[in-house]
Amino acid sequence: MVWLLVALITFILQMVAVLLLEFRNPSKAVAWLFILFCLPFIGFVLYFFVAQDYQKRLKIRKRGSRLFQEIRAHLWDRAAVVRRKGDMNNPGFHHNDRLFNLLNHLSESPITGCNQSRVLTDGEETYEAMLNAMEEAKDHIHVEFYIFRHDRIGTKFQDVMIRKAQEGVKVRLVCDGLGSYKLKKTFIQRFKESGVEFYFFLPAMVSMFSRRINYRNHRKIVVVDGTIGFLGGINVGDDYLGEYPNMGYWRDTHLEVKGDAVYFLQNVFLHDWKLASGERIADFGLFPEHQCTGEEQVQILSSGPDLNWNAIQEMCFGAISVAKERIWITTPYFIPDEGIYEALKTAAVSGVDVRIIIPDHADSRLVKMASLSYVEELLAAGVKFYEYEKGFIHAKVLIVDELLGSVGTANMDMRSFFCNFELTAVLFDRLPIERLVSDFKEDLQHSRLIDAEAFRQRGRWQKAAEIMCRMLSPLL
Repeated sequence: MVWLLVALITFILQMVAVLLLEFRNPSKAVAWLFILFCLPFIGFVLYFFVAQDYQKRLKIRKRGSRLFQEIRAHLWDRAAVVRRKGDMNNPGFHHNDRLFNLLNHLSESPITGCNQSRVLTDGEETYEAMLNAMEEAKDHIHVEFYIFRHDRIGTKFQDVMIRKAQEGVKVRLVCDGLGSYKLKKTFIQRFKESGVEFYFFLPAMVSMFSRRINYRNHRKIVVVDGTIGFLGGINVGDDYLGEYPNMGYWRDTHLEVKGDAVYFLQNVFLHDWKLASGERIADFGLFPEHQCTGEEQVQILSSGPDLNWNAIQEMCFGAISVAKERIWITTPYFIPDEGIYEALKTAAVSGVDVRIIIPDHADSRLVKMASLSYVEELLAAGVKFYEYEKGFIHAKVLIVDELLGSVGTANMDMRSFFCNFELTAVLFDRLPIERLVSDFKEDLQHSRLIDAEAFRQRGRWQKAAEIMCRMLSPLL
């Protein structure tokens, strides 16, 4: 009888601890309380090692103090920074103080006005562009991926990087410690022995015992000679070429950018390099002058536990809130926070054309069930959901009116917004937005519209499973 009383008191204390530590985030508190209820004591052990707590967030931020503070004046002086809404190429911003002011104050990375971008819509096109750029490198190659596999395309990347390193090009590579944990030691050793500097970002075991495993670097960056950069949804692996039979065709969106925006993409990499390697690089030579051949305006937004602002979530919320005609979203994981959820619902009820493409065949059953739990109410509000059937859609794209389009690494989910290190390029010019619109319309041709009435008729067990997964959604 005594041990039962002790167990009960311990269980209550654990629940109180979670409530006190997560009071800033009620949805996350509910998720962890649900885990504690289902897995008494074990759940608290998981919470101790996995949960993001506020004090850890402060420590990460302190350790990750941005190199940008040292080179900020240099970059802002060199780049064509857009400081007034009247200087925007897009006339939609000339009478949109609210969104312009938000974007102008969100991030340490400003809107830059001397760029040229190219939207890439699958792995084959993206890898060809990246490898060609790397082959032309003269000074340095900076590479950062969440997932880097030791398969056919991974070996091809390795061969090019090693050859360039042996030619005297400085090659630095960062991989996430959890996303790339399957990399073979022999594969990594070949990098290091050939002159490529390689580091894991928060290795899995180290981050587990230091209680930082919840901080994953989900960014995908390639910067060559400080003049050309790549970012988007594609990692390095044969699955992104559609060569995994269980996933089939892999539809993704990546972005190539030349111009001033590369300065700020480079700065994000150097910041991550410092966190991964401990090396502090403040070399102005990594930000060379370039000939301005384009007039596109681009903003590079980064977010993560090292920053004061959840810049990508704020951008999405702000853009959705001012939409008048359309909000088109492509995302493999749809688990919106309360703000985004209400903004989408309000927009749809107000008559805005809200369309969201999600995968029919998902790579995570748990996440798919959690995503579906948000669908019914949004369908009732007028949001149109489509399930992509050609294969697996992994693109992360947002299109709002003719104001902006975004391509990046962040899914439309709470993990991307509040836990991961993420990166997004915001595009403001007509041509890149039209390309994203064209791709979206093409994806619709391979997608099935979810019928609201049929969706409401799904079975009780299906609904129950969705409810259970939704309880965990802040952690997925």
